[in-house]
Amino acid sequence: MSLPTTPQQVIPPAALPIASARRAGFVLAVVGIAVGALALLLVVAYLIAALGVPTLAVGSLLAVVPLVIVLLAVRWVDRWEPEPRWALWFAFLWGAGVSVAVALLVDLGVQVAVAFATPGGATDEALQAVVQAPLVEELAKGLGVLLVFAFSRSHFDGPIDGLVYAATVAAGFAFTENVLYFGAAMAEGGAGEVGLVFVVRGLFSPFAHVLFTACTGLMIGIGARRGATVGIIGWFALGLVGAIALHALWNGSLAFAGEGAIALYFTVQVPIFIGAIVLTVLLRGQEARLTRDRLAEYAAAGWLTRGEVDALATPAGRRQAIAWARAQRPQRTAEVRALISDATALAFNRQMVVSGRTDVRHARDERALLDRLTARRAALLR
Repeated sequence: MSLPTTPQQVIPPAALPIASARRAGFVLAVVGIAVGALALLLVVAYLIAALGVPTLAVGSLLAVVPLVIVLLAVRWVDRWEPEPRWALWFAFLWGAGVSVAVALLVDLGVQVAVAFATPGGATDEALQAVVQAPLVEELAKGLGVLLVFAFSRSHFDGPIDGLVYAATVAAGFAFTENVLYFGAAMAEGGAGEVGLVFVVRGLFSPFAHVLFTACTGLMIGIGARRGATVGIIGWFALGLVGAIALHALWNGSLAFAGEGAIALYFTVQVPIFIGAIVLTVLLRGQEARLTRDRLAEYAAAGWLTRGEVDALATPAGRRQAIAWARAQRPQRTAEVRALISDATALAFNRQMVVSGRTDVRHARDERALLDRLTARRAALLR
């Protein structure tokens, strides 16, 4: 748990080694992105066949609105310790492509099974909405978050990370699902019907899928913070139960509440959403305190000054550092952002060491991050 000694030689940032586990994770993410993109193309082909190109275009344009709302919220949550873009792309494509494809295939399978079992019969729509959809969709989305943990373990170190990845998977799923719902409403009822569906899904409940899958992501993130490896499956299962329950509650309120659905929305769903916002703010504050506490240890050992800790580990300090960087000629914004990113990664890596959930990789990463931080700091001071 002791800190490394101050280096005698500063290593340029570009020369620092990249852990093999991270390289392997990146390769797996690229493969996953390709699989997700292929699945999305197949889903798009299905939607074209079912709705036609003009209707699909209208549905897609309308679905962009709630997607942008959700992604802006995800970006705000992810600002303190941004996740790698390739991992976020995998999460989005998994939700938009693979998860939707799984849901469609299961639905088709259920319909075929019912047709064989009871010729001329039809599936129970309420049962599908309250049981089948929550089980299948949350399992499909949750597996995407679990895969991110598996191939991007070094970037997945807490509840906020789990929330960000879960929300990104859910955003992708909701986008494709909204395209289907908006397109079907346009085809069946015209502008009036699609307007009503857009208000309900695009404006009143753009975060519905995010709230469901967030349960899974948060539990995986808690497991990651506690150093779980094989045991992460237990955390995943625990979060999945919550996700399925919330999803079933939401769909059940729409299926069975009738005229009371609006009252149920404001008395149950809105408080749950507000609670989720409060929890997210508290978790973000916890991340900021963790960063400050861990970097303070490096300041005590002489790696940083107290003022630099304030600049790197407090919201106000970061804003001042960015403002200073923008005022320079030429601007130094990229360098300051890179310094903040390295310092945050160093703090979270140190947290794993302090809590005893560490291995050789964390010690190697700590040394590499310290050298890189020192190099960036020296370059800025020059």
